[in-house]
Amino acid sequence: MEDYSIYLPNYSIGKDVFAKLPEICLPYGKKILAIGGHHGMAAVKDLLWQTVEGTELEILDFVWYGGESTYENVEKLQEHPLVEEADMFFAIGGGKALDTVKCLSIKMKKPVFTIPTIASNCAACTCVSIMYREDGSFLEPFFFQKPPVHTFIHTGVIAKSPARYMWAGIGDTYAKYFESMVSSRGEDLPHYVAMGVNVSRMCYEPLLKYGEKALKDQEQGIASYEFEQAVLAIVVTTGIASILLTKDHIIDYNTGLAHAIYYALTSFPHMEEGHLHGELVGFGVLLLLLCDRDEENFRRVYEFNHRIGLPTAIEQVEITEEDLPAVIKQTICMKDIDHNPYPITEEMLEKAFETLKKLNERK
Repeated sequence: MEDYSIYLPNYSIGKDVFAKLPEICLPYGKKILAIGGHHGMAAVKDLLWQTVEGTELEILDFVWYGGESTYENVEKLQEHPLVEEADMFFAIGGGKALDTVKCLSIKMKKPVFTIPTIASNCAACTCVSIMYREDGSFLEPFFFQKPPVHTFIHTGVIAKSPARYMWAGIGDTYAKYFESMVSSRGEDLPHYVAMGVNVSRMCYEPLLKYGEKALKDQEQGIASYEFEQAVLAIVVTTGIASILLTKDHIIDYNTGLAHAIYYALTSFPHMEEGHLHGELVGFGVLLLLLCDRDEENFRRVYEFNHRIGLPTAIEQVEITEEDLPAVIKQTICMKDIDHNPYPITEEMLEKAFETLKKLNERK
């Protein structure tokens, strides 16, 4: 094998985590430009001003990222006068805001520190930005070698964010385990891929153990131990697994049937408006497990989804029996299932949907 390097995330987590900012950030300079979403920046602005007051750090301003993770918004930010003046960027908010600023940091060759304000995905810790077209449709992954310099996970802030984001993030996170396990089955894997597959188990087990309590606590704004464990699984563990699984800038081990189902469902116009990414991926996991004939994990995930309200039936994702042929045809065309230990067929998916239907009728 050729020489290679792996860079993994650094992070701090807790209710007073911003107190570590001067110690961690000052080696990279003094002038900070904070860029993010409106809601995310509003949630942390006062805390960050208080943190840097009396230190050598200076926040130049808080700037909106543009509303979508596009190269066009990155280019607009590059033209902002404070972007050149800043020594470093703080990326604040949800996945699209973080991905935009991560991409900007690569283009500007300046360090970026991430501050996720919701727990819906692993964008804060990964070596990739998911880029979209200006109309909101997916464009491509933009890979880079290193994750953000450091991620500050303020559990007090995230605990006060809408619980629906963590709810959906749970579905997207446990999918990482099942998709990587299935797609890598029977292969002699490079060390980093094998490590990613094994790390991904912690995208599943802690969420089944702590996820239900974590969601109840977040609904009350409580940053409990269980809540923290769920946040770590969604933001950090998934980020580490993704870095290892996509080291070669391929999607073979980082996606699978659950995401193929998601993309097929989003061909219906109402999906993007009425449903979250991880919600639909969590539904897709049930079909993956049925196709894989993994009865034990199917039962565990099905019951877990029921308990926390993630979808288990087509009615919950607003499709009908008449829509299924189109969903199935779209699914088997997705590149996400190209790297699978067996072919995914229309008949296989038809049977999985039928099994799910019968099970829900008995509930």
